[in-house]
Amino acid sequence: MALLIMKKILVLNGPNLNLLGTREPEQYGRDTLADVERLCKETGAKHGVEIECRQSNHEGVLIDWIQEAGREVAAGNMLGVVMNPGAYTHTSIALHDAIKGASVPVIELHISNVHAREEFRHHSYISPAARGIIVGLGVKGYTLAIAALVP
Repeated sequence: MALLIMKKILVLNGPNLNLLGTREPEQYGRDTLADVERLCKETGAKHGVEIECRQSNHEGVLIDWIQEAGREVAAGNMLGVVMNPGAYTHTSIALHDAIKGASVPVIELHISNVHAREEFRHHSYISPAARGIIVGLGVKGYTLAIAALVP
């Protein structure tokens, strides 16, 4: 009897997303990071995929995780990454390069509508490397991003 191995999706949250629920709730809502992670795992279960959630305030750690995900995708163990890069969206060429270099499918996600906010938030270094982008739908965007990676 063959062992069924469940495919995985990695959900990466960048800087300051550990403050969800308390940081600018008028912009990001009252859901905490733990609430978001629970929502992601529930959504994964509905789609028959394992969800692994990670958060870091450090760019290099996020790059390491993207490269790790690229290896897992190449090995056939992972479908891709849902990534809310936070403020690194607007500053990190290194994250862009990591996504392209690792050949990992990424759905870029933002809880708020970055295009309705400050001018500096209108440009993303991540978008040109991403498979798709979900913006401004609140934490529900995570469910849509997960669904977008499921074949």
